[in-house]
Amino acid sequence: MSEMFDAVDALVASRAPLPPAEERKRLRVAHGLTLDGVAGALKVRRATVSAWESPKKPTEPRGPEREAYARLLKQLAELYPAPVPATFTGAAAPAEVRPLSTGEASEAAAMTATENTQTPVPAPVTAAPAAAPRPASTTRSTSTSRRPGARKAAPAGTPAGGTDPRFENGPLAVVDVDDDGKVLAYCTGGLVLDVPAKSLPSLVDWTLKEAKLGAPKLSGPGKDADPLLVLTEAALERYGLPATLTEEERIAGRIPEGHKVIKQLTRAQWQLTKRGFGPWARIYRPAQGSERACVQLCIPSWNALDTRHWGAAGQLAPAELARLLGVYASRVMTPRGSTAVTGLELMTALHPATRASEPDADGKRHSEHNPGSLGKDPVDCAPCEAPDGHPLLKDLPRFHVRGPAEKLFEEAYDWARPMTDAECTLRHLVGIDVNMAFAAGANGLNVGLGAPTHVTNPVFDPKLPGSWLVDLSHVDLSKVKVGKEWVELDGSLLPSPFTPKGERPEGPAWYATPTVAYAVELGYEVRPLEAWVRRENGRYLDGWYNRLRDAYLATMADLGVDADLSPEDFLAAMDGYKSRDPELAIVVSAIKATVKGGLGKLRERPRGEGWRPGEPWRALSRPTWRPDIRAAVISRTRINLHRKIVKHASFTGQYPIAILSDCVVYAANGPSPLDFLPYREGKPLPGGFKLGVNPGLVKHEGTQDVLWGEEVRERFNAPELNLARYIKDGTVTDVDNGE
Repeated sequence: MSEMFDAVDALVASRAPLPPAEERKRLRVAHGLTLDGVAGALKVRRATVSAWESPKKPTEPRGPEREAYARLLKQLAELYPAPVPATFTGAAAPAEVRPLSTGEASEAAAMTATENTQTPVPAPVTAAPAAAPRPASTTRSTSTSRRPGARKAAPAGTPAGGTDPRFENGPLAVVDVDDDGKVLAYCTGGLVLDVPAKSLPSLVDWTLKEAKLGAPKLSGPGKDADPLLVLTEAALERYGLPATLTEEERIAGRIPEGHKVIKQLTRAQWQLTKRGFGPWARIYRPAQGSERACVQLCIPSWNALDTRHWGAAGQLAPAELARLLGVYASRVMTPRGSTAVTGLELMTALHPATRASEPDADGKRHSEHNPGSLGKDPVDCAPCEAPDGHPLLKDLPRFHVRGPAEKLFEEAYDWARPMTDAECTLRHLVGIDVNMAFAAGANGLNVGLGAPTHVTNPVFDPKLPGSWLVDLSHVDLSKVKVGKEWVELDGSLLPSPFTPKGERPEGPAWYATPTVAYAVELGYEVRPLEAWVRRENGRYLDGWYNRLRDAYLATMADLGVDADLSPEDFLAAMDGYKSRDPELAIVVSAIKATVKGGLGKLRERPRGEGWRPGEPWRALSRPTWRPDIRAAVISRTRINLHRKIVKHASFTGQYPIAILSDCVVYAANGPSPLDFLPYREGKPLPGGFKLGVNPGLVKHEGTQDVLWGEEVRERFNAPELNLARYIKDGTVTDVDNGE
């Protein structure tokens, strides 16, 4: 009888009910699962799971796979119930505004993994919340909250601050004063709180005790994110602070220590960091055990939100600003300062310096080094990695200029050449730009974690991070290896991969590991004279890359640019994508700036403060002051670009006319990248340029006429003017100086 029952159970399981294909994908994405992860658990191919989720022609699993798949989806459905369509008070959102995604674009993550030969570990991405207009006036006795009607679409049931009850109101609030003089805190998800605080110290107390603001830590040994308060000009006036800084205060980056509000904070036993009370002030009390008491302020009218990266965010209404910053905070992290500061802080948040040890004999835990982190103590760089003015170089003559044999100089491309006669007969100059190029360069990169070790006459090891003194002048670009085959190219039309200006090196010079490894890849022998290597190493930036990649892809998907679009559809989706939701377009800009700024902070230079060459500056005391890591990322980014250029040239005979950082300009007969990028049956050249939204793929930067390029160069008498600098809109106000 039991065998009969088992047969009946198997028969029922073979037809276990499954939700529609779209719902299957929604549930997987909501839990942060990749296609590869599900396929591995069910012991099927990735393509099989993808077919189960296909909205056009979904296939159905059979047998034990169906039972297991149904079990997975049932459990996910309990965790992530299907959203109910949102209702609105007021006008509906414009038709062209897409519904915001409820998670990351995992297909995009998978495509990025293929591009960069690394399987990513995705993190769930919070949906972009809706903005809320100012609420109607209400009678108030204590701190209360309300959710007014939403202005833009957002998934129903999306919590303001995730599932952690400590932070149920989200990571931040924009504090403003309404027309009736009431202080309101606009949170993410359309939530508005009444603020009873009458002074800044009481506002800080209220934030920590009642507001339920903040965000959970990003890694096990890490710390929860402190709540962020954004103060509008009206809030500044209410709490006794100036609406704008004087010129003297702007230069100092803070208000005077004798300001009355600072005295109020001091009397209430609150402290400020060494930066003082500036655009990104941090107000805290020393931690009591594991309990932190700290509030981060952001003051847009004091230029906290740099317009180069945040656009007009500082001019937005409070609810819209809360939405914008809330999306950034949930997908990247709660801002800790400028995008550069946040990019650097994100590295530490994902790889904290210390962790709790295992219990000792007395059952107590102690702080110990967290493997894979940069530790809590700074390490000296190698002399060749030190920027000018570093204490390691204090004994050099005052006006000594270090050459390539003394200084590691890994920077992005700034190269151009005159057009050939054949190129002048073509009609257009087309620029393509690599998406998140420096983030893609960091992906899977092995970097040093500890101090460097000096070695002489070493054998080059492409897996060992470091700086190498080696002569690469013998590498001839007219004959190189592409894959396993030697190919002949016109080397005069290619930039050198070893120098930012594209000039062929003229003797021994210092290079980061990816640059030297590329010389070997091109088929040439290398014999380093000496090196500074880091034997303690690891892929420190992987989590940082994954977090920023997921944030970028999810936000671009919200703007209508998905990762699975055909080349033609991708170009069409990119056309005017910023206008679909200008606030989310600002988030995209800020994410990009977080990448570049965070890497730049790895080699932060002195900023005033009476510094003199040869003396240490404040940034040197950080374990995250690591110019070698910055150099390795830039080196790999430049090499990645050159590899694609060589692959393209070997296949098509086309050569770049200008390169600026991650933008490359080609001459073509048509105005679109599709007029010169080789696609066969919709598939790109393997290893070459590929159109798409993923980091490492390319988008259309701009198109100008060939006659425009020649006229500009003739006007400024500059036959090698870098046209990549102006290809976007064609505006040239003066000859560039390389800055």
